[in-house]
Amino acid sequence: MSKYDPLRWHLERSARDSVSMSFDEVAELVGGLPNSAYRYEAWWANEEVGTHVQAKAWMSVGYHTERVNLSSRTVTFRQH
Repeated sequence: MSKYDPLRWHLERSARDSVSMSFDEVAELVGGLPNSAYRYEAWWANEEVGTHVQAKAWMSVGYHTERVNLSSRTVTFRQH
C-alpha cells in the first residue's frame, strides 16, 4: 500500500471531472505532505515514470494536476 492510496481512492470515488483541494485536505488524507509539496510546483507534476509516487496515485485513476497554486496552497485535479 502506498502512502498516497487514500488520495487515489478519494479521486476515484469523487466521479467528478475536476476536483479542487487545499494542500491541507490532501495532507489530511495521506498523513502529511513533505515540505517540497508546499514549496515546489514540480512536486505536483504529472510524471508517469520516475520516483514521484504521489503522481502515480492520481494518474492511476485518470487524473492529472491541472492547476497548482503555491500561494493559496490549492491543487486542481482534472480527469483525462
